[in-house]
Amino acid sequence: MNFKNKNIIVGICGGIASYKTADLVSKLRQKGANVKCIMTSHAQEFVKPVVFGELSGNQVFTDMFGEIKEWDVEHISLAMWADIFVIAPATANILGKCSNGIADDMLSTTLIATKKPVLFVPSMNSNMFENQIVQENIAKLKSYGYYMLEPDIGHLACNVIGKGRFPKTEKIIENIDKILSGKKLLSGKKVVVTAGGTKEEFDPVRYIGNYSSGLMGYSIAKAAAKEDAEVILISTENFEEIYENLKIKKVKTANEMRSASLTLYDEADVFIMAAAVADYRPEKKFTKKVKKENIENLCINLVKNPDILMELGKNKKTQFLVGFAAETNNLIENGLKKLKNKNLDMLIANDVTQSGAGFESKTNIVSVIYKDGKIDSYPKMSKIELGEILINKISSALE
Repeated sequence: MNFKNKNIIVGICGGIASYKTADLVSKLRQKGANVKCIMTSHAQEFVKPVVFGELSGNQVFTDMFGEIKEWDVEHISLAMWADIFVIAPATANILGKCSNGIADDMLSTTLIATKKPVLFVPSMNSNMFENQIVQENIAKLKSYGYYMLEPDIGHLACNVIGKGRFPKTEKIIENIDKILSGKKLLSGKKVVVTAGGTKEEFDPVRYIGNYSSGLMGYSIAKAAAKEDAEVILISTENFEEIYENLKIKKVKTANEMRSASLTLYDEADVFIMAAAVADYRPEKKFTKKVKKENIENLCINLVKNPDILMELGKNKKTQFLVGFAAETNNLIENGLKKLKNKNLDMLIANDVTQSGAGFESKTNIVSVIYKDGKIDSYPKMSKIELGEILINKISSALE
């Protein structure tokens, strides 16, 4: 993502997580944003303004009645200059002020004056966050159109584990990008994506699997969530839920993935089968670890797994169904055959023998095959970038 020529105000409140905002300011500037910071008096007890001045390359605003450097009413000029406000960390204090129209310092006054999008990033003790008054203030702000990024669950500075942890920088940036990106292509749509390679166990410590990292499916799910779809990612791998509208359901085996897929299929507008499902599984799963002593040749009888994509294609009603084909030869020929046999609307085919493509790579080289036989081929690019392209293609096909 690129924030070139975007003006971003970062408001820093007096929470212990305020030091983490330094990384946010730095990353936003690296991505091309013009960043200006407003610090509350309490925030300055944790981090000195000079830190954010150096990282942003701009004056840090701290005082409504400080030395006049420009003959503008600063809180009004800042409110008009910004494309978006990001309040990180957002304390219970600032949430209460803003929800009740209180403007008694530089940050709260500028917030009341702006008509631009505002993203609050609450971070505080879990008891404070769960307090009924704080929750009512959050709900009130949401109802007025303010954006709210849910805090993470984890170890807090007060030495307890709970909800209130400051989110990772990348998660905040993803949400800023989502807000600034404007029109959403998949608003009101429900999208299900599968990702990762299934793991077919034959004893408690071993399984048959493949090299899939799940990154391609995850990238597609993130791109769909960014376009305001309600997204469920059925994954064999552990991923972070970047957006509130991206939920992850963890599975392990092909049968578990089949069960989850069929459960969600009827409600899906778009179903994207990006997972690498094992074709076979051990017929028998040993309850104890198989020891190598006295076994020179271990034979494992394999049985066929259900073809999930074939089953989805047979039961398709109004869903837009997308499949993937990882091939080592005859890419287009095999892809066209799979698209037709499985009743797909679109198929993403990639030759895993190519350098920079395939399971373990962060990049991919694919051809998109459409139901009418049209083919779009793409050069090597990151799976994140490719995920955004594919969601755009799917969105266009739904129109």
